[in-house]
Amino acid sequence: MAVLNVIDRAGQRHQLAAVEGWRVMEILRDHGVGMAGLCGGAGTCATCHVVVDPAFAALLPPPRDEEREKLDELPVLTDHSRLSCQIIWQPAIDGLVLTLPQEV
Repeated sequence: MAVLNVIDRAGQRHQLAAVEGWRVMEILRDHGVGMAGLCGGAGTCATCHVVVDPAFAALLPPPRDEEREKLDELPVLTDHSRLSCQIIWQPAIDGLVLTLPQEV
């Protein structure tokens, strides 16, 4: 079983079963760990903002310009901020660790 590790907004750690080909936003939303994903994966709302653990950042493809532009609209951003709707689950990222940032 592929595993996605998530630290929620309360600081609780969750291990979620991940499905190859799914958007990470869908995995988070379907497991009910506090992910809205209002635009359904179109990358237009930034409600799926996550912070990728630095140890995994290099395993992900870099964000496209559209994702960077949407992230720039957020009030709090880190060097490892991503939109989880733009990360497609694949075996190479098994064990990925994400943090759900505090809402502002």
